[in-house]
Amino acid sequence: MNLQATLNHFGTKKEPFFFCISYDLKNWNVTSLKELPKNIQFSFDNFEKKLIKKKLIKKIPISFDEYKDKFNTVIEEIEAGNTYLLNLTSQTTINTNLSLLDIYNLSSAKYKLYYQDKFVSFSPETFIKISNDKIYTFPMKGTIDASINFAEKKILENQKELAEHTMIVDLLRNDLNIVSKNVKVEKFRYIEEIDAGEKNLLQVSSIVSGELENNWHSKIGDILINILPAGSITGTPKKKTIEIIEKIESYERDFFTGIWGVYDGISLNSAVLIRFIEKTEISNNFIYKSGGGITIESDIFDEYNEMIDKVYIP
Repeated sequence: MNLQATLNHFGTKKEPFFFCISYDLKNWNVTSLKELPKNIQFSFDNFEKKLIKKKLIKKIPISFDEYKDKFNTVIEEIEAGNTYLLNLTSQTTINTNLSLLDIYNLSSAKYKLYYQDKFVSFSPETFIKISNDKIYTFPMKGTIDASINFAEKKILENQKELAEHTMIVDLLRNDLNIVSKNVKVEKFRYIEEIDAGEKNLLQVSSIVSGELENNWHSKIGDILINILPAGSITGTPKKKTIEIIEKIESYERDFFTGIWGVYDGISLNSAVLIRFIEKTEISNNFIYKSGGGITIESDIFDEYNEMIDKVYIP
């Protein structure tokens, strides 16, 4: 069976399962929870804080000049009217003596996944939740260092951030309209504080919901396939922006910016695979993939620093 049919199959039986799907939907794993191997570990809504020494990792980001070339190409595409918002990501080499499993066990996050000793994700971003025949998505766009004076006021009043967030909320409203009815924005631009290792970040989120038919369990595959990849890590318009991302980014995202989640037979909870560390061939080296949304009003220095700020272990 293909991915869509496999998800529908488990949902029809109401059999609890784990799923992990790559950004391009080419790689995926759907496994019954009762058969989940030990090399896959996850947790969500568990904020137990464990001690991690500061400066645990050494960051080796791409050069500013390399980032500048990509950023300028995005701006050219925006000026040509091909995209209005594009989520540009990059790879940062990090050096640490910890293993992926060490990092998983020591870190704390809303959604945390250790996957087959290939990667770890500790994501703050929900993709979708489904419960009581309602589907919810929680777009996150807009980040600021929490230690900055009047940080919350500054991020909420920043017109560039407002425009970016509004575009993503609009995109996700459209996505939910594909799979549900009576779609509405339940809460627009609220603040969450995120532990970012050596600093705390304020992240701006919204809540969008829609109503599903009570047979949604048998259509889990249909629902997910129709709204992937996530709008918050692509941009708008989605189809054209994905094509531009493939042209500009010089690497395969693979599972990064894909999704993972759990269906328990009653409800579904899932996360976007961001805050992502991937194993490399080089001893003690890992790749940390991160990025942010680019609009016509974006400042290149702010965006470059945001990409680096998002390289952390919470």
